[in-house]
Amino acid sequence: MVDFQRYKLDNGLTLIIHPDPSTPITTVNLLYNVGSKHEDPQRTGFAHLFEHLMFEGSLNIPTYDTPLQQAGGENNAFTSNDITNYYLTLPRENIETAFWLESDRMLGLKLTEEKIRVQKNVVIEEFNQRYRNQPYGDAMMMLRAMAYQVHPYQWSTIGKEISHIEKATAQEVKDFFFHHYAPNNAILTVVGNVRPEEVNDLADKWFGPIPRRKLDQKKIPREPEQKEPRSKEVTRDVPHDVIYKAYHMSSRIHPDYIPTDLISDLLANGNSARLYQNLVKRKKIFSSIDAYITGDIDEGLLMVTGTLAPGNKMKQAEQELVDELNRLTQQPVEDEELQKVKNKVEAVRTYTKTSALHKAMNMAFYELLGDVNQINTEEEAYQRVTPDDIQRVGRQVLDENNCSTLYYYAKKE
Repeated sequence: MVDFQRYKLDNGLTLIIHPDPSTPITTVNLLYNVGSKHEDPQRTGFAHLFEHLMFEGSLNIPTYDTPLQQAGGENNAFTSNDITNYYLTLPRENIETAFWLESDRMLGLKLTEEKIRVQKNVVIEEFNQRYRNQPYGDAMMMLRAMAYQVHPYQWSTIGKEISHIEKATAQEVKDFFFHHYAPNNAILTVVGNVRPEEVNDLADKWFGPIPRRKLDQKKIPREPEQKEPRSKEVTRDVPHDVIYKAYHMSSRIHPDYIPTDLISDLLANGNSARLYQNLVKRKKIFSSIDAYITGDIDEGLLMVTGTLAPGNKMKQAEQELVDELNRLTQQPVEDEELQKVKNKVEAVRTYTKTSALHKAMNMAFYELLGDVNQINTEEEAYQRVTPDDIQRVGRQVLDENNCSTLYYYAKKE
């Protein structure tokens, strides 16, 4: 059981505290409700750009890393389609350093023309290395553009195209900051050997004076139901043929999310799972295969990807794969097989609760979803899933009319 206390500052900042006397290290996590889905379709990649800019110094602190390192701390961040998350760990006695650093960059960044130019170049180079020059690097970009016609999940966090970052003006960058990185758009979680009263006082002291801001609350369109298969073929200078299949699934808060997650585990969670046993080990059609969900807050994707073993043809391999997916929807899963994947989920979730960092990140995310207490209740929801649930949801999701397929061919010599 993860005990917590929840507070709301006058400026809208949500504060969640979990006292954990078992660790000498304190984790401070700050989640901003801004990801790539909140961007202007003509100016994508901004949320990811700010993952870099937020470490470039703020109004009263020239460098972020130096004082944190002097306090014995470490930090990092990540951006997704839905959120941007910043986290740091440091000794409990130096916790105020974290509040000082995080509040000052929320108050305002040192967004000079030079700093923006440097970090734009860093993002452009990252785009080239990870998406243009890396084998299969453009696969997810093409899949997203196929699967989503109106929803902004159609582009990756790096952006739809690099020209959006290249052409971004300093004023556009500053406007994006002030309309998203605000106390009334953030959730602060603190986990460690702390007293809630002390943490609440620190939050009032450092974050309380920061004013609310007018948020850029774009209406995000809901993706229409896909009613027929979509596909694309590409040939690249890569070592092997790969097939990518993306099936639309429910949102993160929909009851069908958890059965879909278990379906992906039944298919490909480890070498004992169905796809590996039948298509890799027994039939040797694929050399590797995987299934996973994207975990998005809005309606996401269940992905199935397979690298073809030498000598196999793409369309034949796809048919074998589809037959295997149909077997899951047509034949009820055995209780023992389902319980096995439930046990794996429980083991992973139990392990994450031993980590102060994971607890801090998860509490912030569950709060964003609407109920921080899901950190305590979601395991029970996984255990309640029945074979009938798996079959029902599987029939809805694993329908080829609901699928976008990318055939990624290796260039022949």
